[in-house]
Amino acid sequence: MDTPSHPAPDPNASPDLAPDLPLPTAPEQLLARLDALGIPTTTHSHPPLHTVEESKALRGALPGGHCKNLFLKDRKDQHWMVVALEDARVDLNRLDKVIGSARLSFASPERLWRHLGIRPGSVTPFALVNDGDRKVRVVLQKAMMEHELLNYHPLLNDRTTAIRPDDLLRFIRACGHEPAIVEFGRDEG
Repeated sequence: MDTPSHPAPDPNASPDLAPDLPLPTAPEQLLARLDALGIPTTTHSHPPLHTVEESKALRGALPGGHCKNLFLKDRKDQHWMVVALEDARVDLNRLDKVIGSARLSFASPERLWRHLGIRPGSVTPFALVNDGDRKVRVVLQKAMMEHELLNYHPLLNDRTTAIRPDDLLRFIRACGHEPAIVEFGRDEG
């Protein structure tokens, strides 16, 4: 099946200054790639969602674990995607010790665009499809991986795609990454 291809965005262009730049991989191309890998998914369309709170208010009874995705950088200029359940407490002052990074902070929208080809509000493990240089380290919360289904934006925040955890791992590995599955963010008590 032929899917439309978009030219790669200028890595020096700011996604905020040029919001009309096409994504390097369109959501339809991502879904076609998942299908080619034999990975079943279900995608729901909805108004654009920018926060976990907006997602909770609009998703209705959409089944599965609902997740948040943090694109971080550390003091040594390593990039990290940390994926966890939406209500997980992620303490950046302690997470660095858990995952073996230097001190962590949020990466800029420009770095997000350069490394993952997406805009703020659409961070997702599916964006690893755009990390051909494998510059982003992937950390998945262990508790998240215990759900039957997981929900993420398929590169744009106006849709949600459900995928099984084992299929998420297959996709991430097919993108050339070996994710770390780490215990963090569980409620104490």
